[in-house]
Amino acid sequence: MSDRTLLIDDVRVPRFLYGTAWKEAETRSLVELALEQGFRGIDTANQRRHYDEAAVGQAVAASIQNGAMARDALFLQTKFTFRAGQDQRLPYDPAAAISTQVEQSFASSLAHLGVEFIDSYLLHGPTRRVGLGADDWDAWRAMETIHARGRARLLGVSNVTLEQLERLCLEARVRPRFVQNRCYAAQGWDKPVRALCKTNGIVYQGFSLLTANRDALATPAVARIATRHARTIPQITFRFALDVGMIPLTGTRSAAHMRADLEVFDFHLDAEEIAQIESVMAP
Repeated sequence: MSDRTLLIDDVRVPRFLYGTAWKEAETRSLVELALEQGFRGIDTANQRRHYDEAAVGQAVAASIQNGAMARDALFLQTKFTFRAGQDQRLPYDPAAAISTQVEQSFASSLAHLGVEFIDSYLLHGPTRRVGLGADDWDAWRAMETIHARGRARLLGVSNVTLEQLERLCLEARVRPRFVQNRCYAAQGWDKPVRALCKTNGIVYQGFSLLTANRDALATPAVARIATRHARTIPQITFRFALDVGMIPLTGTRSAAHMRADLEVFDFHLDAEEIAQIESVMAP
């Protein structure tokens, strides 16, 4: 595998994903733009409150139909979201059992995206802040069934704590292959969760790397590293994420920024620079 991809359970996974949250009417055009600029991994969710999954599917279909790429070249990741995270535009019957809700949401995702399988299917956060409840396990077991049928090639979880991930790793029949968390420099870049991921063969996906860390990224230490490499602060941030084993997500609306983001594969940070960024605003 190159620096740009990972191979996980025979699934080729891009090491940089384009995130589609909060794009609304721009979703289709921005996903098409991201694919044109070179992104091959798209993250979405069947949660109309923050995502337009159907518009992602329209962009994917258009890109395939115009010959820009084949389905096999794309990595599509979506999520099941519990009722508390949704608005009134639900992809399932809220009165149904959780397992049925997962099946209905997944079927809706396949229809939205116009595909026969999902590369990565995530539980979009547990129902509680501490521990895992019955609904969480019902959802995960339903996801395991979907995985066993070959319709979701990899499973994962987002917005999860260290303790919740430990329990999931211990008790799941199919362990998560991804964790997707908002990653704060002020909280050590989620280092304990990343360490558990590494121990258990899980790949950490970091989102809000720029927007959640404005103060940390404005420090002189980070500026000096950017100057040394003649790179932008976002490029240094994303390269740091790659160098510590994360898959970063970006949600930029700019074609120039998309191209610049993908240029982070052209250089590396050294160990001292990584340590400096690791310690920026660390608790």
